[in-house]
Amino acid sequence: MRKLVLSMGVSLDGLVARPGRFGAGGWGLPPEDPELKQRKLDWFGNVDLHLMGRNTYEEMAEFWPASDDVYAVPMNNIPKVVFSKTLGRAEWAETRIASGDLATEITELKRQAGNEMIAWGGAAFAQSLSKLRLVDEYRLILQPVALGDGLPLFNDLAAPLRLELVDAQTYNSGAALHIYRPIAAVS
Repeated sequence: MRKLVLSMGVSLDGLVARPGRFGAGGWGLPPEDPELKQRKLDWFGNVDLHLMGRNTYEEMAEFWPASDDVYAVPMNNIPKVVFSKTLGRAEWAETRIASGDLATEITELKRQAGNEMIAWGGAAFAQSLSKLRLVDEYRLILQPVALGDGLPLFNDLAAPLRLELVDAQTYNSGAALHIYRPIAAVS
């Protein structure tokens, strides 16, 4: 069964975006730490499907095709699934739209043969994945900034979501990568 990984930057106050388009601008952070960037690039070697919600899709589809950043090649070449009930067409190469029930669609993707699927958000999509307990691994980049206002990673959980820290690394930029896996609920 394929693993669904959620990768997101998170502020010290638990937010993943400020209100507005593109997370309402930058977070005032220095450039990404080269060692962290390389680690994230290495993840792509085991990813064969990007998953995202409509807002993130529209932002990424506008940015990555014209980018010369080292992330552009895997972002553009790895197939993508955008989850939306309102998006009419997806013009970014290697993209298909999934408009059915989120849990059903994700469960079917997990059953297919292949490597990891990586979800990028945005906030509402990440919250839905967590609420439905669909995420197998959280790769959270904790950024050394408090936003004070914005969208949280977790929202409206029916019950506490217990996670086990399986890896942690800090970087010279002040960012810290925390990798968590859900702990099975005990009945």
